[in-house]
Amino acid sequence: MARGQDARVENTARADLLVVDAELVATVDDTRREIAGGWVAITDGLISGVGSAADPTPDAVRTLDARSCLVTPGLVNTHHHLYQNLTRAFAPALTGGLFEWLVALYPLWARLDEEAAYVSAYVGLAELALSGCTTSTDHLYVHPRGAGDLISAEVAAARDLGMRFHPTRGSMSLSRKDGGLPPDSVVQDDEEILADSKRLVEAHHDRSPGAMTRIALAPCSPFSVSTSLMAQTAELAEALDVRLHTHLCETQDEDAFCMERFGRRPVDYLADVGWMSDRVWLAHTVWPSADEIARLGAARVGAAHCPSSNMILGSGLAPVAELRAAGAPVGLGVDGSASADSASLWLEARTAMLQGKLRNGAGAMSARDALEMATRGGAAVLGRAGEIGQLSVGACGDLVVWPLSGVRFAGALSDPVEAWLRCGPVDARHTVVAGRPVVEDGVPVHAGLDEQLAVHRRVSTAMQAAL
Repeated sequence: MARGQDARVENTARADLLVVDAELVATVDDTRREIAGGWVAITDGLISGVGSAADPTPDAVRTLDARSCLVTPGLVNTHHHLYQNLTRAFAPALTGGLFEWLVALYPLWARLDEEAAYVSAYVGLAELALSGCTTSTDHLYVHPRGAGDLISAEVAAARDLGMRFHPTRGSMSLSRKDGGLPPDSVVQDDEEILADSKRLVEAHHDRSPGAMTRIALAPCSPFSVSTSLMAQTAELAEALDVRLHTHLCETQDEDAFCMERFGRRPVDYLADVGWMSDRVWLAHTVWPSADEIARLGAARVGAAHCPSSNMILGSGLAPVAELRAAGAPVGLGVDGSASADSASLWLEARTAMLQGKLRNGAGAMSARDALEMATRGGAAVLGRAGEIGQLSVGACGDLVVWPLSGVRFAGALSDPVEAWLRCGPVDARHTVVAGRPVVEDGVPVHAGLDEQLAVHRRVSTAMQAAL
């Protein structure tokens, strides 16, 4: 059978969108098929056909030309703080470690309101789409009193843009007076947090296949919430059947904090509060021990690998290969713009590849490994394996068309996937979500971007004004 021939799908229905003549379609499906000269058809928001140049293509309402391009599944962002692009590259916070950085920025973030949440989500999701992201999470854990419904404002921005969105209801309940880091103005009590978590799930969480919006619950970190809130949130997530997210094992300072406060290492603490399950994914996961890696893998706890942020804050090189080998799903995250500053999933995939080589040797991490983490890995982290993160019939119609031509790719003839990350930088030519382009010819499709950028500058200027 010719290469790609097993991809043939007999489909006489007219497709809504057909992507044709790709240099290579990297399906990242269960068999990791790569189809030279391939095509992908999308109907009613789902992939209805994948084939090679030898396979007949269906008629389509619309066709996108992918000549001299790599086609991949849409990339999945498993960790972000969208509101932080309002304080991007904020000078007073640029040289400290994680704790110093947080202390410097919390007072600014206390100025968040619904307008700020909407515009930061809009601009941040547009930036992600330019980098090939089709599904993004968000971890909004700062909820100043009187700020309004920040999560619903983010959901509205994602819907306006047409992005698949998994916001998390973040929370903080320990302020400085309780031994935590944030000021009193941005923390809430446990009962208020739990009640609002339930409300948001009821308002926005869509359990149906192909859902565009799902909610998860996300106490910020061991040093910003109470032990009781961690345990009660796990119980609530079980009752509501939603996922759980938090930061863990990000820095060695966190290890010291947990030992001093709880007499336990972070992973032991996680087990104590009922979070060692496949419902959970953790941001960063830089410092687990070998035994803890095995425990996390056995429990199928997911990890959001944030390589740029880990370097900027000096957090360390995460044990990505070890976590994957242990059975833990690993996806990629751009992290908040105030720590990573560039919200590009392409850049995180490249950096993950380079860090993997740095940590374990030149052969330890390939471009295909990084692509897999950015797609299938992220899907598994979010509990959507087989639904997003791969190009197969019945999966969501989310894909990216990447240009592989011009000066940056001259001479890169032998392997389009390796060229995609080794050469560049490259932005998406087309980013498609549920069969609808959100980026076309390198430009966001939604007409409101210029207006929102002006709003963003006004809001950001006010947030960064002297206290």
